[in-house]
This record gives sequence, structure tokens and C-alpha cells, in this order.
Amino acid sequence: MPRVTALIADDEPLLRARLASLLQQLWPELEICGFARNGQEAVAMHRQLAPSICFLDVHMPGMNGIDAARAMGSDVALVFVTAYDQYAVEAFARGAIDYLVKPIDPDRLAETVQRLRRRLAAAQVPQVPDAVLQALSRLVQRPAPEAPWLHWIRASVGNSVRLIPVEQVVYLKADHKYTVVVWQEGEAVIRKTIREMAIALDPARFAQIHRSAIVNLAHVAQFAHLEDAGEVTLKGRDERLPVSRSYLHLFQRM
Repeated sequence: MPRVTALIADDEPLLRARLASLLQQLWPELEICGFARNGQEAVAMHRQLAPSICFLDVHMPGMNGIDAARAMGSDVALVFVTAYDQYAVEAFARGAIDYLVKPIDPDRLAETVQRLRRRLAAAQVPQVPDAVLQALSRLVQRPAPEAPWLHWIRASVGNSVRLIPVEQVVYLKADHKYTVVVWQEGEAVIRKTIREMAIALDPARFAQIHRSAIVNLAHVAQFAHLEDAGEVTLKGRDERLPVSRSYLHLFQRM
């Protein structure tokens, strides 16, 4: 297969970085050729870079993702990223449009990657009827709904159950099939995997920096480059958390 490139358009830097990181893991040969902060930038970069694929956040300031897609034309494979409710998702499905729902599930993204691989290998870029894009454009004019991120973490501490506000969480680390939550008052184990927590926590506030660690960005004092990876220092704490090579871009592109 010839060189395949992708453009990611989202007004949230950490969401752009998370999608890029997941794509890097699922499709190492894919080259991320650019990042856009809004629809206008996405259209301009599409004209300049001619990517094979565009991942477009539906709700961006100024020109939204649907209108950006209309401006791009039919020479690119489109994947819309949406936080909309089930009715809007059904509209995407009826239009036979590739879409991802926030927070992005790695398994669902893997399905999209396989579908894109097959289509590009067969030189088939599906044409989205303009009437469908017009209808979707009208649908997304309303404000984006608030994403259902976790606000509290329910954890067992001794013989009691604590509700830990997520803003008090410093970091989380994997412990086999469980996760250790480290917060300002101590530690607790929860019956969730680190992968499940990565999907449930707001990516504008939390970043996965290693396959076994997630950090609250508000508690990061500094980031340091090492030989082939990195580490973060935490405010008021002695721990230094490793940042694996796959996640270095989270700090380089913020």
C-alpha cells in the first residue's frame, strides 16, 4: 500500500494527542501529517497536505467538522468524531459515514482502522452525499453536550467506601486487573483497569503517559526528556512518573 497520511482536527489539544497516540499503536505505518484546531485550519491543511484520511471533530469553533468536510470535497476518507447523543449517532450511521464517539474507545477505533485499511487498499473512498452533510450540518448547530467524564471515583479504603473527587487524584497506576488511585490523602485500589479509567477520565485534565499510568495534569510540576523517553515531576511529591516513548508527544504538542 502506498504511503497513508492522516490529518486530525480537534479544538482540544489533549484529545488530538490521545487520538494520535491510539492511532500510532493501532496503525504504526500511518503518518500523522498535521493537526488542526478548527474547521478553517483543517480545510487549509487539507489543501496543502492532501492527506489520505481526515479525522474531524464535529463541534469546533467557527467552521464545524461537517462544513469542513463539505469544503474538502470527495478526495479524502472522512472520519467524524462526535460527543453527540444517540440520535445524532444514528444520523451518522444512516449516512454510512465513519464516526467515533467521545470518549474514544480503542476497540471501536480499531474497527475504524480496519475499515479504512480495506477501503484504501481497494482505492475506495466512499462518497458522502452533500444532502447528508447538509442535514448533519443543521443537526450539529446546537451546542455540544457535556461529555460524561467521571467526577468522582468510588474506592474501598479499609472497611469503608470513599468517594474521591477526581480533582484530588494525583495519578493512577495499573495493578494487574485493578488500578491504584493515588490522591492527596492516600491510596486506594479500584476494580477497574487502567484502560477503563483512561476512557472514563476527562482527557483535558488527565493524560495517559505510560501503558500503566495516568497523571492529573494539574499536579504535574515539570516534564523532562530522557534518552529515549521522559518523566514528570509532581507538585509537592517525591515520585517521578515515567513517560514512555509512545506518549512523549502529549507534552511536545501541548
